[in-house]
Amino acid sequence: MRSIRITIVLLFVLIMVFLSLAARCFYLQFYKSEHYRKISLRQQQIRVTEQPQRGAILDSRGVVVAASDRNRKNIFAEPRQIKDPKEVSERLQPILDMGAHKICQLIVESGNPGYVKLKSDVDDQMCWAARQVHHGIGVESVWERHYPAGRLLSTIVGFTSVDNRGLAGVELQYDNELRGSAGQSIFLADAFPYRRPLRLEAIGSEVKDGHGLILTIDLTIQQFTREELLKVWKNYEAESAVAIVAEPKTGAILAMVSLPDFDPARFNTENQSNFRNRAINDTYEPGSVMKPIVAAIALDEGVITRTEKIYCEKGNYVGKGFGRIGEYGSHRFENLDIKGILVNSSNIGMAKIGQRLGREKLYRGMNLFGFGKQTGIDLPGEEEGLLWPVSKWTGYSVTRIPFGQEISVTAIQLLRAFCILANGGKAVRPFVVRAIVDEKGEVLKFNSSRYDSVGYIVSEQTARWIITDALVNVVKEGTGKKAALERWQVFGKTGTANIAKPDSKGYSERAYVASFVGGAPAQNPAVVVLVSIRKPNIRKAYTGGTVAAPVVGRILEKTLNYLE
Repeated sequence: MRSIRITIVLLFVLIMVFLSLAARCFYLQFYKSEHYRKISLRQQQIRVTEQPQRGAILDSRGVVVAASDRNRKNIFAEPRQIKDPKEVSERLQPILDMGAHKICQLIVESGNPGYVKLKSDVDDQMCWAARQVHHGIGVESVWERHYPAGRLLSTIVGFTSVDNRGLAGVELQYDNELRGSAGQSIFLADAFPYRRPLRLEAIGSEVKDGHGLILTIDLTIQQFTREELLKVWKNYEAESAVAIVAEPKTGAILAMVSLPDFDPARFNTENQSNFRNRAINDTYEPGSVMKPIVAAIALDEGVITRTEKIYCEKGNYVGKGFGRIGEYGSHRFENLDIKGILVNSSNIGMAKIGQRLGREKLYRGMNLFGFGKQTGIDLPGEEEGLLWPVSKWTGYSVTRIPFGQEISVTAIQLLRAFCILANGGKAVRPFVVRAIVDEKGEVLKFNSSRYDSVGYIVSEQTARWIITDALVNVVKEGTGKKAALERWQVFGKTGTANIAKPDSKGYSERAYVASFVGGAPAQNPAVVVLVSIRKPNIRKAYTGGTVAAPVVGRILEKTLNYLE
C-alpha cells in the first residue's frame, strides 16, 4: 500500500508540473509572444543614419561651383552610450583593422558626447559588423563636397566641414538652406558577423536634401577680373588686392576677387589668413576716392554750386584748429570750381567744402551713404568701418574726411556709394545670391534687386552731374586717364591713400593703398568696378591712377563686351 501511495503522489506531482509547464507555455505563446517578438526584433535591428545631400551652388548662368556628389559611409561612436570603451574597442579592433588603443582613445577623448568618427569611407560589410558590436556604434552616410571653380570663387563660396556644415563664405551664410536634415531608417538584419540588412522595418525620419543657390556672380566675369587683378598684384608685389564688379541699378555683385586666396578643397592645409574676403573684411582709409561722395553731399545741401570757384591756396592751407593741408606732389592750385577740384583731386578744395558743410551735415551725408555701418551684403564677417560720431570730431575731422582721411571703409561700402551715384542717387544694397531653389529646381526665393528703404540719398540731378560731368572729366583729362576706353565713356575717381603708421602717429610715406572706382557707359551705367591694391612696391608705382585705373579699364572693357 505504501508503494501505491508513493506512486500516486509522484504521479500527481508530475501532472502538476506538466500542467504548470503547459500553462506557462500557453501564457508565453498567447499572452507574451508579441513582447518577446519585439525584443527579438530589437536585438536584430540596425539603425542607419542617412545624411542629406547638401544643396548645389551655381553661378548666374547655371555653372556648378559647389556640389556634393559621392556618397560615402562612416562608422561612428556615441561615447555617452558606451559604458566600457575598452571592451567595445577590443571587439571593434578586428572589424575596423585599427588598434584597440586608438579606438578607445577616440571614444574616451571625444569632445562631443554624442558623436566621434571612428573610420571613414568603409564598405557595407564592415558597417554591419561594427554595428553588431554595441548599440553605441553607428553608421552614417555622408556626401563629399567638391568645388569645381577652385580658387576662382573660394573667398565668396567658402567651404564646409567634414560633417556638412558651412564654415565660410556663402556656405556659412546660407548653411541652414544648403544643409538639409538627416534621416534615419530601421532595418531587420541577419546574424553576426555580417549584420546585413534584410528588410526595412521603419523610417524614423525622412532625409531632406538641402536647397540650392544661384549666385549673382558670373563665372566668366569673375575669371577675367581675377586674371587682371592677379597680374597687377604680382607685378607690383602688393600685400593684397581686391576687385568688385557690380550692377549699380540692382546691387547685384557680378564678380568679387580677394587676393591672396585659397583652394577650398585643401582648406585645412592653407594659410588661414587667406580665407579673408578682403572686400568685406578689411578696412582702410580710402583717400581721394571719397571726394565725389562729399562733393555730391555738398551740392545737394546747397553749400556750393557747380560754377562757384574755391580758392585752393596755391597748395598750402594753414589754419587754427585744423593744421596744415597740402596737395599731392608739387601741385599749386588757385581758383577751382567743384569739377576742377575733382578732376585735379585737390585736397584743399575738398577741405574747404568740408568746412562749408560743417560737422552735422557732413556726418549725416556720410551716414546716409552707408559709411560706418554694414551694407547688409549676404556674406559673413562684414566689417562696419569707422565713422566717428560728431561728438568726437575736431577741426581736423571736418577737413580730412572730405579727402578720405580720418575715416575707414570697406571696399564694398565704397563700391556701394559709387553705385548710388551711378543709380541716380537711389540707394541699393549689394547681394551675391540671386535665388534659392528646392531639389526640384523650383524657385523658393528670388532677388531681382535690393533697394534700401531710405530711397534717394542725393537728388537724381546731383548724382547725374557728378557722374556724367565731373567724373567723366576725371577720366578724360584728370588722374584717371588710364581707365579710358574708346568704345564707352568711362567715369571714375582715383585714390592714393597713405597707410597710418601702426606704432606711432601720422602716416607712412612708404605704404599706400592705390584705388580706382569707375563705371560705364556714363550716360546709363551698366557696371561699376572697384580695384584696390594694398602696399604696392613704391619703387615701381603706388598711385591709384597708375596702379589701379588701368585694371578697372580692362575689366570694364571685357565686362561690357561680354554683356553686349
